[in-house]
Amino acid sequence: MNSETILPLALFIPLLSAFFIALNDGRPDWREGATLLGSLLLLGVVFSLLPAVATGARPTVDLLEFAPGLPLRLSVEPLGMTFACVAALLWPLNSLYSIGYMRGNQEQHQTRFYICFAIAIASTIGIAFAGNLLTLFIFYEALTLSTYPLVTHKGTEEAKQAGRLYLGILVGTSIGFLLLAIVWTWVVAGTLEFAPGGILAGKIDGPLVNVLLALYMFGIGKAALMPFHRWLPAAMVAPTPVSALLHAVAVVKAGVFSVLKVIVYVFGIDFLKDTGASSWLMWVAALTVLLASFVALTKDNLKARLAYSTVSQLGYVVLGAALATSMGVIGGSMQIVMHAFGKITLFFCAGAIYTAAHKTEVSQLDGLGRAMPFTFGAFLIGALSIIGLPPLGGSWSKWYLLVGAADAEQWALMAVLLLSSLLNVAYLLPVPARGFFAAAPAGGATQIPIREAPLACVVPLCLTALGCLWLFFQADSLYALLAPITVR
Repeated sequence: MNSETILPLALFIPLLSAFFIALNDGRPDWREGATLLGSLLLLGVVFSLLPAVATGARPTVDLLEFAPGLPLRLSVEPLGMTFACVAALLWPLNSLYSIGYMRGNQEQHQTRFYICFAIAIASTIGIAFAGNLLTLFIFYEALTLSTYPLVTHKGTEEAKQAGRLYLGILVGTSIGFLLLAIVWTWVVAGTLEFAPGGILAGKIDGPLVNVLLALYMFGIGKAALMPFHRWLPAAMVAPTPVSALLHAVAVVKAGVFSVLKVIVYVFGIDFLKDTGASSWLMWVAALTVLLASFVALTKDNLKARLAYSTVSQLGYVVLGAALATSMGVIGGSMQIVMHAFGKITLFFCAGAIYTAAHKTEVSQLDGLGRAMPFTFGAFLIGALSIIGLPPLGGSWSKWYLLVGAADAEQWALMAVLLLSSLLNVAYLLPVPARGFFAAAPAGGATQIPIREAPLACVVPLCLTALGCLWLFFQADSLYALLAPITVR
């Protein structure tokens, strides 16, 4: 089969998986088998597209046409290929982890959980392969709606309140800002297609460029730019596999991916550089990076600390895009990949700690690492990748972001990036340090042997930790794949 024939399968496989999951509501083994099989089939389909895209092909399929010039279009280019590979790689690992976590904690409504998860993955693939702004918007909204039941999964009043905030911010920003920006783009440019070099040069100028950019950047609420970030920490009330989905596989990555897609293929980095329209965005992103890091330092709850860490790390991607330099864009694109593996490892570890020891606070972890060495060892590796230390993947994305800031002669932003890495050390490394080196509390639960979480939880977190190491040695291949997005 050629790439155009294979491409729709990447969208339909997760949806078919959701259908078979629903059919096996009363048979957990079959239900989870359908989840794992669907994730592996998607992995095969997505990676079968990679060789063609790497050699310059751009497979494109129109699924239907709403109106002349407004098709629901799937098209694969290097940035979308990269994001789709991340989602396809991490869905099988998250599915395996979910089985261990959901069974280990005897969670309710597991069938609904797996159905919504599969639909969310289908929406993510739709975003990754969106061929125009209309397609991107449709799947962006589908992702919001499909993840809402996951956020409110526990059904408690706290979960319902978090779900209202989640839905309110994400739908409010997308309808109030993003949709307006898309309509405005259609009016001034006459097209919603993504094009190398952008579609707005010569079509809009002056302060209106800044206004349109602001509508896009704050309309993409999933990117969690301050002040539209509160939905993300609130959503941590969800089960840990959902947190991993939100932070690593789908939601926030869909947000910053959309930011990059708009910067590169709608505005164009040359247009932004020439007009200086993204200068304000650099500082909004920089403030998000620093302020979220300072908030993370104050959080004792482990998932809350990781949530604010994510808000900060997303700021790196937006900052890279706002620099409007080739290295900045490539650094931001690499950050999507590197952060995905690092952060999913940290959330997997947080869930494993809760499953095995029922600990949720950093202050409760003293000595626990000696009873859970694989979990805390993986946490250390993921944390070091987030910090940006070699030989781990996160070091490359931060390196290219620093080079991008230097190319733009933004020395203060280079200082922001370096200070942020020091703050990463301050709020992440105390977790493994407490686990391995602090004395266990007298008479506490850590005085008795505590086994690791179920194997289905431990294996994925070890594999994602190894992925952080593997990505360090794949930087050349990733750079080669992403380099064409900066050619105009």
